[in-house]
Amino acid sequence: MQSIGIVSTGIYLPETFETSEDIAKKSGLPNEVVKNKLGILKKPIPGEHDHTCEMGIMAARDAIKKGGIDPSTIDLVIYIGEEHKEYPLWTAAIKLQQEVGAINAWAFDVAMRCGTTVMALKVAKDMMKSDKSLQTVLLAGGYRNGDFIDYQNPRTRFMFNLGAGGGAILLKRGHSQNQLLESHIMTDGSFSEDVVVVAGGTKHPISSQALEENLNKLDVLDPEGMKQRLEEKSMKNFLHVIRKSLEKSGYTEKDINYLGILHMKKSAHDYVLKELGLSQNQSIYLSEYGHIGQIDQILSIQLAEETGKLKKGDIVVLVSAGIGYAWGATTIKWG
Repeated sequence: MQSIGIVSTGIYLPETFETSEDIAKKSGLPNEVVKNKLGILKKPIPGEHDHTCEMGIMAARDAIKKGGIDPSTIDLVIYIGEEHKEYPLWTAAIKLQQEVGAINAWAFDVAMRCGTTVMALKVAKDMMKSDKSLQTVLLAGGYRNGDFIDYQNPRTRFMFNLGAGGGAILLKRGHSQNQLLESHIMTDGSFSEDVVVVAGGTKHPISSQALEENLNKLDVLDPEGMKQRLEEKSMKNFLHVIRKSLEKSGYTEKDINYLGILHMKKSAHDYVLKELGLSQNQSIYLSEYGHIGQIDQILSIQLAEETGKLKKGDIVVLVSAGIGYAWGATTIKWG
């Protein structure tokens, strides 16, 4: 089979930012805790026109321009944003397809919280392998789940890093550069209702009382239980998906040159690097961006490329974890 490669990536970041001082003031946490423990110096937050799909459109245009392709040659558009977007019950991919000029494509949305990009790369590759008519595929989407954060709720402190932005990846059959290799994904349903927005679905329809009680914000329903289960499983599963993705691709952790990892607290980031035998220079800690959900991996490899961290032949692993809980990793042979 012909290789499937990444032609280009695109990123859109709002011009407005929230600093560690802003977060400390809103939450009541010491600024040093926000900076050093949560690992946030600043993070982009949406401006007036930074709607979810719109940010994905901007990132997609960036990727298309850098890739030098005619958008009418795109065969498939996969939206990798969030359920939180301009309208409920709306297929954002179809809007994005129209706005970027992918007039001959068809389009659909996928979602697996912050694991969506890794999952969508696997879905796209598998579809391209099975359907030879799919020559060029665009993955794009936006993220602004920070809208659901209540800084007065200490149960959601680990999500105070949520930012906003858009990301895009262009894949092409027969593209010999930046070859997409194998992925590995795990999900664990024992976490499925730990982190939710209580009001707004069929169980608890939105109401004035729900709004007054902040039930339209993200919350953790069983904080102690979730903490205990995550301590038992999260880092182990995180490392497992990385190693399995590499193994399926014919490599081991000793071959990793760069790890594109989501933003999380600094101690967890450092633990993953140490367990894999990687130096700080073999990844980028996104302390000036926070956690832009599933856009983090796209941002990480784009920053790595811009700063000269990626070389021809490098083995790159993109890894993420998403509320639910899901863990996923994809291996790429760069250059």
